[in-house]
Amino acid sequence: MKMRMSQMVGKRLREDPKDAKTDSHKILVRGGYIRPVSAGIYSLLPVAKRIIRKIEEIIREEMNAIDGQEVLMPVVLPAELWQESGRYESVGEELLRFKDRNDKAMLLGMTHEEAVVQLVRTEVNSYKQLPIMVYQIQTKYRDEARPRAGLIRVREFTMKDAYSFHTSQESLDEYYERAHAAYEKIYRRVGLKNVVSILSNSGMMGGSISHEFMALADCGEDSIFLSPDGKSYKANREVAVSGLKFEKNVADELPMEKVATPGQKTIEEVANFLGVEAYQTGKAVFYSDAEGKKLIFVLIRGDFEVNECKLKNLLGLNEIKFATDEQIRAVGSVPGYASPIGLDQSKMILVVDHSAAGTANLVVGANEADQHYKNFNYGRDLEGGIVADVACVREGDPCPVTGEPLQFRHGIEVGNIFQLGTKYSKPMNCTYLDKDGKSQVMIMGCYGIGVGRTMATVVEESHDNYGPIWPMSIAPYQVQVCALNPDKDGVGEAAEKLSDELDKLGVEVLFDDRGEKAGSMFSDADLLGVPFRVIVSPKSLANGMVEFRLRSSRDTELIPVAEAAAILAGRVKEELAKYQD
Repeated sequence: MKMRMSQMVGKRLREDPKDAKTDSHKILVRGGYIRPVSAGIYSLLPVAKRIIRKIEEIIREEMNAIDGQEVLMPVVLPAELWQESGRYESVGEELLRFKDRNDKAMLLGMTHEEAVVQLVRTEVNSYKQLPIMVYQIQTKYRDEARPRAGLIRVREFTMKDAYSFHTSQESLDEYYERAHAAYEKIYRRVGLKNVVSILSNSGMMGGSISHEFMALADCGEDSIFLSPDGKSYKANREVAVSGLKFEKNVADELPMEKVATPGQKTIEEVANFLGVEAYQTGKAVFYSDAEGKKLIFVLIRGDFEVNECKLKNLLGLNEIKFATDEQIRAVGSVPGYASPIGLDQSKMILVVDHSAAGTANLVVGANEADQHYKNFNYGRDLEGGIVADVACVREGDPCPVTGEPLQFRHGIEVGNIFQLGTKYSKPMNCTYLDKDGKSQVMIMGCYGIGVGRTMATVVEESHDNYGPIWPMSIAPYQVQVCALNPDKDGVGEAAEKLSDELDKLGVEVLFDDRGEKAGSMFSDADLLGVPFRVIVSPKSLANGMVEFRLRSSRDTELIPVAEAAAILAGRVKEELAKYQD
């Protein structure tokens, strides 16, 4: 396939867009890959569409290799499907709801669990048909409050979502491992080098086990904790645990006493006033459920922060919010001087983090203005509540596997896999008949990859100061032929001939036939990031040669013009082979 730059839709820009903060956002706009239509909504130009199509084909090949069958489900869905699963009410404003002209409640699909269950329950009814996996590559819409970073966080996006259906947990476990391996292969084939699979929180998707595939990147929004070897332990901050042990000795417990702390409310103020460290204090953090009906009192050591994801998972809540001062006072506590001592636990949900339960002689509030208690010990001075790990892991905390200090990294989530179990199939009555003719609920898994985000992530990982460096497997073109001074000494004719010869050999060629000055031509070429570049100039052609260079290098090599097409076709084939099995 040969494309002339004089005819290619999309122009290169010399300045970064003002709202762009990440490298991929800047490069994809400047290089003529994407154009904004509205906040978080973009048009893809031809070069981006070629890259996206190649990513999709790699995904299709690997999904088909694990017995996937491609389907296509609607973007617009009736609300009744999500009402069946219970998510229509539980998911927030990111789900775009509307009514059609017949006043029927509808929505734009941000994910398709409900739709695929509706499909499979009509087509599968026997254990003999299971297990199966169906997948699609489809547009999604998530009404993000703060879209950012170009294609990394958008409102409208393309996603591959796959769903497997099983008769047993063992079957799901086996398939989950196959999907995990397929994902690792996909990311290797698209050219991503620094993707790690980490244990994650299932969130709104539900289910028991989930993994996220994170591309390590400084611009990533996700926080990850890794063991120093990068392998022994990998977890999202939302679910990460440390190897810290909190085992106080009862013999160390001192008598509790009330002390005056006039005007001292924060952990730092109280610690400084009493001459203790933050780890010797107990912090009270108050939340309520989404409806504001139940107060949640968390007692945690003063040097830790509450991990709200862990807390929600512990209590089985989709949403929590900070409690108001009025709610705190309603249970007999005093903001700034709070502790669970003496409070009626029937009026709240009390959660005591392991750090507070396992540390002796803490300073905590006395539920009186300007008063605190010294030497509080859980178990002696207070019983009850739920004792659990609801603390955020900190960089340097010991790894729960190796004991070495945990490392903190940022990452971009490029995919995820979930063991959904029966979260959707049970309420939506997706059943099959077993070998005894009895009706059983199907067990589900789901597997997602953001296609546009994957393209942007490749840019984040593989670029220089001049533009992207596309891996050969997904590059918009494989070879770019640049004709310098095409009107002189037969350069234009030679470049045209070389482009045609490459095209006949099956090489994807971008032919810069515009006659631009060298600086402008090479600047555009850098922004297009084609892996191989051939420069045809009067000087080199006079010696029967053309210049060859890699996009990833500034070094050049002279090759005979008569043999250039065959040499380049062979090198393209060799490079592509690196991204195969």
